[in-house]
Amino acid sequence: MTPSTPRLSGQETVTPRPRRRRPLGLPSLIALGVLSLLFLLPFWLLLRNAFMTDAQIVSQEFSWLPSPWHPENVSELLRDPNVNILLGLRNSTIVSVTQTVVSILIASAAGYGLARIPSAARGFVLGLVLLTMTVPVVTLFIPQYVIVAKLGWINTYQGLIIPGLFSAFNTFMFRQFYLDFPKELEEAGRVDGLGWWGTYWYLALPNSRGMIAALGLLTFISSWNQFLWPLLIGQSAERWTVQVGISSLLTSQTVNLHLVFLASLIAILPLLLMFLLGQRWIVEGVKMSGSKG
Repeated sequence: MTPSTPRLSGQETVTPRPRRRRPLGLPSLIALGVLSLLFLLPFWLLLRNAFMTDAQIVSQEFSWLPSPWHPENVSELLRDPNVNILLGLRNSTIVSVTQTVVSILIASAAGYGLARIPSAARGFVLGLVLLTMTVPVVTLFIPQYVIVAKLGWINTYQGLIIPGLFSAFNTFMFRQFYLDFPKELEEAGRVDGLGWWGTYWYLALPNSRGMIAALGLLTFISSWNQFLWPLLIGQSAERWTVQVGISSLLTSQTVNLHLVFLASLIAILPLLLMFLLGQRWIVEGVKMSGSKG
């Protein structure tokens, strides 16, 4: 929908002039350059140390790049009998993808119900959802662990995935999004015989792809970077996620710095790829969470 244009007495149409962006000054460019270097510094350290030996990493002689490079670190990591990094990547992928898909579906359905379905209990349920956002996640670990243990889900994918399927933040964001959903589309759906579920599934959900992409990317990144919960539940190496596997490279008996840096570099590659492919939606998600959250 285009905004109506005001008309003057002479019936001339006034079109708004596009706002010109002022070029950045030298201080701003310098500040942005410094911030960019600070942002890239951890990635440079990962890449540099991943292909060094431990002696080179802790050496007092500083070098910007490995000299010489040690690509054999990759095969050493893959052959490590104590840490199966590929299995960790597989487990992290299963947990993160499942949590992202199911969590987004649950949150979008709940958000649509809270926004559009009239009910006397809607405000009360919304209050309960918001109340859960005020509780620190760490305080929920013990009761969640007791429940998961009583269900026999320790060291299983169910124990890793199911407790993280409901997101109050995503539910609230979808609720805010569906508050502005066009009523004309819903009325057209009801003319075609759709109920509340049909209206949500066939009309609301397909028209919220941008919101799904933004919150889906943020949910995937959050799930991929989880450490404490997978450490509690995945008690055998077969259920270790990649983050838990990396932590096992540093023990009281062994310190493999070069393998830690290399495994960390491999672990962030999926996140870097997703950031490059979906940075537009990540920015949109951050903007939405800042403006409406």
